[in-house]
Amino acid sequence: MAQVEATTERVVAADPDKVFDTIADYSGTRGNLLTEHFSEYEVREGGDGEGSLVHWKLQATSKRVRDCLLEVTEPTDGELVEKDRNSSMVTVWRVTPAGEGKSRVVVTTTWNGAGGIGGFFERTFAPKGLGRIYDGVLANLAAEVEK
Repeated sequence: MAQVEATTERVVAADPDKVFDTIADYSGTRGNLLTEHFSEYEVREGGDGEGSLVHWKLQATSKRVRDCLLEVTEPTDGELVEKDRNSSMVTVWRVTPAGEGKSRVVVTTTWNGAGGIGGFFERTFAPKGLGRIYDGVLANLAAEVEK
């Protein structure tokens, strides 16, 4: 099994603290940032960054739906890590300054891919598809924090 990685980034016109707080606000704004690819969103514990436990279903394709139960940690300033209890998937959100009043948000998701021919197609196409999904989430984030 090879590790599969999808990375997306965007610069938004808002202070890094505001951007990070918006991403980490699972019981408030976070649910509003999700695209139509996410369903059954539910905060099961916490709701504000570190210590949160969040559930959703991610429909990556018409046939591929992941049931995600995510443990949230904040290992360093400006970094939020979502580890799926149901799979090897880990999503890391990094928010850093990008000039005055701007922030760079980088979202990286990794998981252990399948082997064989199925794994080849997964490594080839899944990062692009997941990248498009998170492009939509980052566009919603920008719309939220740039108000």
